Amino acid sequence: MIRAIAIDDEPPALKIIETFCNMNENITLEKVFSKPNDALKYMNNFPVDLIFLDIQMPSVSGIEFYKNLDTEAMVIFTTAHSEYAVEGFNLNAVDFLLKPFTYDRFQQAINKVQDYFNHINNDEKSRQPFLFIRADYSLIKININEIIYLEGLNDYVKFHLENQKPIIARMTLKVLIDRLPANEFIRAHRSYIIPIKRINYIRNKTIFIQGNDKEIPIPIGKSYEDDVLKNVRPES
Repeated sequence: MIRAIAIDDEPPALKIIETFCNMNENITLEKVFSKPNDALKYMNNFPVDLIFLDIQMPSVSGIEFYKNLDTEAMVIFTTAHSEYAVEGFNLNAVDFLLKPFTYDRFQQAINKVQDYFNHINNDEKSRQPFLFIRADYSLIKININEIIYLEGLNDYVKFHLENQKPIIARMTLKVLIDRLPANEFIRAHRSYIIPIKRINYIRNKTIFIQGNDKEIPIPIGKSYEDDVLKNVRPES
């Protein structure tokens, strides 16, 4: 079931989305908001999968609101003005609904959401050798086997990859570790996640990993020592 919220300053628009969601068995509309700040407070405590987001609102535009969100939630932009469509898609919106929209058009958008949701949730961690991240206003495919290590930078993650420039995405290591195969990656430090296969050796509370023809030292955080040792315990 896809958990959704809707944000729109016009109550009739929220009512239409609520009605259409109730007609769809794959969506549960958990809450509606007329004020973006109220929605932000809600999302800080209750994660959602999808946001129906109006673009033209008096306090902040939906586009600016979504740009500043620290979330991997999908978004469907809604608006009465088609000129915003290009900018919406540049933010990798799943779809763009031009008001007034029919239930059939709404269902087309939900089908796209369902396809993407299934891709990232149906045991993808064990089946798919890649993940998708949002960076530079694009949806970028990352090959898991090419990850050398992941570095947390406050509200961003820097992906260090084989033979290519690092990619920086607005997300957290806490969110990312849940999207990676649990038997292939470990969090060694509050600022680092590493692939187990790249470990060369451990010495003096430092893990030395291999990548791009060089050896890279990664510190082991005190609170992560037990987890590291559990995953790299030598054969008896």
